[in-house]
Amino acid sequence: MILTVTMNPAYDMTYRVERFERGQAHRVRSVEQRIGGKGINVTRVLNQLGKYARATGFSDHAFAAAAELELPVDFVHALPWVRRTVVISESEDGTATALWEPGARISNPHAAEQLAVRVAGLLPDINGLVVSGSLPGGVPASLPADIARTAIAAGVPTICDVDGEALRLAAQVPGIVLMPNSEELQRLTGTVAKTADDIVACTRPLIDRGIRAVLATRGSEGMVAVTAHGAWSATLPEPLNGNPTGAGDSATAAVIAILSEEADPDWPAVLTDAVATSAAAVVIPVAGEIDRAIRTRLLPTVHIEKLAVPPA
Repeated sequence: MILTVTMNPAYDMTYRVERFERGQAHRVRSVEQRIGGKGINVTRVLNQLGKYARATGFSDHAFAAAAELELPVDFVHALPWVRRTVVISESEDGTATALWEPGARISNPHAAEQLAVRVAGLLPDINGLVVSGSLPGGVPASLPADIARTAIAAGVPTICDVDGEALRLAAQVPGIVLMPNSEELQRLTGTVAKTADDIVACTRPLIDRGIRAVLATRGSEGMVAVTAHGAWSATLPEPLNGNPTGAGDSATAAVIAILSEEADPDWPAVLTDAVATSAAAVVIPVAGEIDRAIRTRLLPTVHIEKLAVPPA
């Protein structure tokens, strides 16, 4: 079983319009609402990939009840209410505009400890862990790193897809896998990495300090993986148009699916799967789903390039 942790879940709202124009009234063609949050999206995609996954994290009672109708869940009920995220998806060219609510503040002083205990209790039954997404107010930034450290000590491969101070602290956990996007990587390293070689240069110090791997997502430019064994970039022949919301979560699902089964993975193969799975999510208008037929078609087209690694 793979466990995902979502500390700041959301109700994902998707509004479809023909074309979005700022300052204008729009006739919405369709509306979809579903339970969401980065870890929830990862769980959904894992289930599509044939991997049994369970979701935990913080929620209120209503969100947990709704989630239980769709997924195996085990939430800590610590949020007074659950936020909404809104995506305006344009059918004309696939452009997506997103609005993220910050979410409620957790007032229970024991909530972080309760979640850490919940995850620790599940460790004997899992072979992969993903901690992803933002943190609600009242939760210490150290919680993702603390959970990851406990899991790695138990021999469970762990991915952290977080940002800001939580990412900085997670980057101090030996053995962890990080999956930042370009902006998150810049905040972590203080470097504007414009090329794949730039990513290798700015992340190599993290690898030297014990990070297992950094897989940097670059949107339409693919991904870069940096490990102690080498560095590679992966790209598609041409990017797909669509809604990129949730594409990174799909990549995370592909990576943890492999890490949960292989102690010494073939990182170029990991990158290939992650890029194809991410692209298969872009063509779906809502987050947390992939087109499996497109994923299968794209896998043999992913181009892998080995990158030069500077000395430690």
